[in-house]
Amino acid sequence: MKSLAELQAIKEKMKGKVIPVDASDNIRVVVGMATCGIAAGATPVLNAMVEGVKAEGLSDKVTVYQTGCVGICQFEPVVEVYEAGKDKVTYVKMTAEKAKEVIEKHLKGGNVISEYTIATSNL
Repeated sequence: MKSLAELQAIKEKMKGKVIPVDASDNIRVVVGMATCGIAAGATPVLNAMVEGVKAEGLSDKVTVYQTGCVGICQFEPVVEVYEAGKDKVTYVKMTAEKAKEVIEKHLKGGNVISEYTIATSNL
């Protein structure tokens, strides 16, 4: 890419091919899978999320993604939940067992597990 015009051309070409992040009513679950997250145990958390969402029949309304650095290494593994019209919920120091609880109580039941969030004072 050598110019702003080339960047604009790429943008125009991609319109309609990329779904905007907030365009869906689906719940997005994002698991931090950078080196720090993986070292802290994010792989079993990701697996528990993917398998649990499928097992609970939530695949039509919940999508699980992995991402790189979330920027809060000391709180890894990190799971972020995005729902249309609601504030993002950031779960920290997650385990596969906690992930199963999040699926049951938050994703199925609609209730944030506040003691697992970054907003708690018990970290």
